[in-house]
Amino acid sequence: MALTKALVVWWDQTQVGVLDMDVHGDTEFVYAKRWLEAETSRPLSASLPLRAEPFKRREWRPFFAGLLPEQDQRKGAARALGISEDNDYALLDALGGDVAGALTLLPPGQSPSNLQPSSEHKLLTEAETYDLLQEMAKRPLLAGTEGLRLSLAGAQSKLPVCIVSGKIALPRTGEPSTHILKPPILDFPATTENEAFCLSLAKACDLSVATARPAAAQGLTFLLVKRYDRSVNMTHLGTAGRNGEAYRVSCTRIHQEDFCQGLGVSPEKKYSADGGPGFKQCFELVGRMTAVPAKEAQKLLDAALFNLIIGNCDAHGKNFSLLYTEQGAVLAPLYDLLSTVVYPGLSHRLAMKIGGDAVLEEMTERTWERFAKDIGMTAPFVRRRAGEMAALASDQAQPAADALKLPFLDAAALDRHAELVRTRAAKVMRIAVRPTPNAPR
Repeated sequence: MALTKALVVWWDQTQVGVLDMDVHGDTEFVYAKRWLEAETSRPLSASLPLRAEPFKRREWRPFFAGLLPEQDQRKGAARALGISEDNDYALLDALGGDVAGALTLLPPGQSPSNLQPSSEHKLLTEAETYDLLQEMAKRPLLAGTEGLRLSLAGAQSKLPVCIVSGKIALPRTGEPSTHILKPPILDFPATTENEAFCLSLAKACDLSVATARPAAAQGLTFLLVKRYDRSVNMTHLGTAGRNGEAYRVSCTRIHQEDFCQGLGVSPEKKYSADGGPGFKQCFELVGRMTAVPAKEAQKLLDAALFNLIIGNCDAHGKNFSLLYTEQGAVLAPLYDLLSTVVYPGLSHRLAMKIGGDAVLEEMTERTWERFAKDIGMTAPFVRRRAGEMAALASDQAQPAADALKLPFLDAAALDRHAELVRTRAAKVMRIAVRPTPNAPR
């Protein structure tokens, strides 16, 4: 391949491979020889197994394009950068410094080790945070800002940031971000309250979920979500005189991929109605890739049931991920939990059908039988778990709402979300109870 451009893919401090472009604009990804030969090497994705043969664009694109923003966020970033929104390679070149998972994409001659930050963080004031939130609406991911190469998948506005001494700071060149800043979604009221409530309720229901806290800058609310694909370590350096104890803080990237990436599905097809994955494919991926499949499958079942109960109809294949730990792959903590049914302009049909049904009101006890068959579980277990999850969510809904009633949040909106959950949970419990023998169906 006669190269004109190259992006080197790094996993921490080790070169994994190269994403190449030739004079005709054709692209391919190839693993580095040393990476293939190392005993500890792992594939970047379930869809990109270790092999010496290069991966053509149709093979590498689901994973690498899956690192980029989508829809209006992608258009806005491309416009700010002065490149085509259809040019995956150029977007990765411009934004691929800090992405989901353990990877960094750099031009030849650069490495993570020679991009160590040389300056202190600039901690943002409340006024500067407000200005940042306003700027994000015009320039997604602050694309084009000198020294920033940041990318997050998804159609919602968000920005990778660092939290230092409790304050927000932009990542320095080459530095892993520690949190994700999510402003409210334009044209949809109280989305900060909505997502904060759904995340808090999930935690109260004993689900593994991303840690988040709502905040505000000059009256504008936002959510700060702790990245589960980052590990922050503090090394004690001893006593530093009058300043007290001294610590060195370091952050390590942890690899992850969403289900569309793992299944080789391009981000444009993330919805099952567009050819994307359904729950059958998602459970098969969990069974094939995780260290303890039965445990992780139950976590995915609970997640599917929880999304049904809260009315999150936008839970598609990119809203579930695998996290690659030292003990093996696990289902990543839940994220992007939002009750979409509260907004009249959004579809009330589930992004991934449950037992062939897309609307809660159409579900019957037969739904669980079909769903159980799809995901390789028994119908009595699925039905029982649906009832348990619904009862738990119903019990915890109001306490979760009450705990979030901060001065800058909409208390009435939180109460409405709690009431919605109780109503939907009651419907789930009704269809989760096994009908009596010979009862009309």
